[in-house]
Amino acid sequence: MRFEDEQHSSPSLIDPFGRTVSYLRVSVTDRCDFRCFYCMAENMHFLPKKEVLSLEELDRLCTAFVDQGVKRLRLTGGEPLVRKGILTLISSLSRHLDSSKLDELTLTTNGSQLKQMAGDLASMGVKRINVSLDSLREDRFQEITRWGRFKQVMDGIEAALAAGIKLKLNAVALKGVNEDEFDDMIRFCHQRGMDLTFIETMPMGDIDHDRLDLYLPLSQLKQDLAERWTLEPSTHKTGGPASYMTVAQTGGRIGFITPMTHNFCESCNRVRVTCTGTLYMCLGQDDASDLRAPLRASESNDLLNQAIREAITRKPKGHDFVIDRDNNRPSIGRHMSVTGG
Repeated sequence: MRFEDEQHSSPSLIDPFGRTVSYLRVSVTDRCDFRCFYCMAENMHFLPKKEVLSLEELDRLCTAFVDQGVKRLRLTGGEPLVRKGILTLISSLSRHLDSSKLDELTLTTNGSQLKQMAGDLASMGVKRINVSLDSLREDRFQEITRWGRFKQVMDGIEAALAAGIKLKLNAVALKGVNEDEFDDMIRFCHQRGMDLTFIETMPMGDIDHDRLDLYLPLSQLKQDLAERWTLEPSTHKTGGPASYMTVAQTGGRIGFITPMTHNFCESCNRVRVTCTGTLYMCLGQDDASDLRAPLRASESNDLLNQAIREAITRKPKGHDFVIDRDNNRPSIGRHMSVTGG
């Protein structure tokens, strides 16, 4: 199946602070086959399917952004690879790689479906994937993910590497949970030619745990690592929010995403669209724009393009992430799986 493009060109999307929005992250589903305890409650209530954009609508929406200058497209979730028909969508979107309108088509995944899909993804032009993995210990992995299968993820990582896909592992730094594994994670990744990025837990959505007990500042983590590894500044950039260091002993890179201890908004070039077609101009703000209504209102993209451009004029300078220590409430009520990782 191929979806049709509309032929028109528009100027780049420029926000009020002069930043060019060239990076779009699209959640294709809010569903996930894991239940990571820092991300969502075990008994989640997911969206009715009628509210979720169809594959055709997702393709059309992504294409509208590409036509307005977006050069990097990342599919997220939930877990994007559990969306029925996802390979059909990725195959269709790959035409923008062929036309050079799009520089990169990639995704973030928990790795559970990579064993079956890695070869297809590689053939469709997906050259780089982020895999979320918070532990290399099978028992701990089970505790964190609740429903995850460790061997399934390990097999998926090996399949993706064998298919020639460049992988980066994302690990959420969890105080009192996985602190003793960071050195092993560095070795595991760098021995396989993978980068490793550490992420501070983000205050989004109500969960079954106290986030204050889990929060580990990456400034502290970096100091701890520097006692055992030689960390050298790196100029490496992926277009995302991570800052990178090179580990002299391995030659590999580690990244740090610090929404709590260091605001990474100065050069923000990205926006997010949920699987229902809601555009969030900032991960850490609630201001949003409904793109589903204009998408479904007309077969033409005129209303959709107008809605996108208007929303970009409201993109804020930065986020307001904070954990409410008095009430132990997240600063953002929606779960990360709703917005997209």
